[in-house]
Amino acid sequence: MIVCLCHRISDRDIQVEVASGTRNFEVLQDDTRVASSCGCCHDCAREVFDGACAALPLKTAAVSLAAA
Repeated sequence: MIVCLCHRISDRDIQVEVASGTRNFEVLQDDTRVASSCGCCHDCAREVFDGACAALPLKTAAVSLAAA
């Protein structure tokens, strides 16, 4: 789903950034420009970002368990 129409940033783009190590929303904005123009997508972008950050340890734990 496209989160930021101004810069064509999708939820997957945000998830990739989080998986690559971005843990700060302001850094995400600097890197992708999400929610930096009109601001209409800020709440949605923040929700996707927070969800991706919260889900990351679960994915890491699941991979560790699968490898064992």
